[in-house]
Amino acid sequence: MSNSSSITQFLLLVFMDTQELQLLHFWLFLAIYLAALLGNTLIITAIACNHHLRTPMYFFLLNLSFIDLASISTTVPKSMANSLWHTKAISYAGCAAQVFLFALLVAAEYSFLTVMAYDRYIAICKPLHYGTLLSSRACVHMAAAAWGSGFLNSLLHTANTFSVPLCKGNVVDQFFCEIPQILKLSCSDAYLREVGLLVVSLLVALGCFIFIMLSYVQIFRAVLRIPSQQGRHKAFSTCLPHLVVVSMFLITAMFTYLKPPSISSPSLDLVVAVLYSVVPPALNPLIYSMRNQELKDAVWKQITGCFSELIKYGIVVII
Repeated sequence: MSNSSSITQFLLLVFMDTQELQLLHFWLFLAIYLAALLGNTLIITAIACNHHLRTPMYFFLLNLSFIDLASISTTVPKSMANSLWHTKAISYAGCAAQVFLFALLVAAEYSFLTVMAYDRYIAICKPLHYGTLLSSRACVHMAAAAWGSGFLNSLLHTANTFSVPLCKGNVVDQFFCEIPQILKLSCSDAYLREVGLLVVSLLVALGCFIFIMLSYVQIFRAVLRIPSQQGRHKAFSTCLPHLVVVSMFLITAMFTYLKPPSISSPSLDLVVAVLYSVVPPALNPLIYSMRNQELKDAVWKQITGCFSELIKYGIVVII
């Protein structure tokens, strides 16, 4: 038996037992991480470097891409390093940092997804008021509120989680430090305070979900009233990627935190955690650029520009 004051490190769950399979896990996670790094970096640079993409929608998308990049960088590199060096350990401070950063980024991402639903609602249902309701100052205020709410949410959850006495060892049944898995190590009723905070957070998330759904009901009603097929196609092309990302985020996160204990198992928790923490940051850039011709053109311009610079640099070096 041990308490939280005597714990100096936690032991994370490994995907595979043998050295060969651990290396397979390393290379698989490396491929996903590089895809997320490349995709999100391209979107960030494309939006930042193209003046015609300086609109509220792309401003929020830039923030979302940064969050995806930071989110996958919070969990995946440590898991890759553990597989490469055949260890399970993460320091107490490192675990607390993972919990804080991941909670911050998840809350901020959900806030930005809610704000983006409002952006699409104003753009399609109230286009004449778009410039007023989503001015540069309003966008900055909404972004600051999203980041601020994420920071406050993360601070409260991290402080509550690591103030709970832990006396059931230091083995975390997950490949990164996750609040529900750490609470399983508690042996007192003190964890109920954090459970109560999680319930409050879920209620807030439910309110945001209802707002998103109501926004899209209004959006689809407005889109179906557009007379031209080209107009409907353009409206759907800016809305559907956001709706797909929201659905992926909510389905996996809700299944993780709301599934009954009777169907919970380390292997199932591991697979679901990968689905909501690793896969979306790699897929989101593809989803957003697939039906958005403006963004696709900007990303392609960025890629061709980089290749042109590399070719010029290579010619200079050869000469």
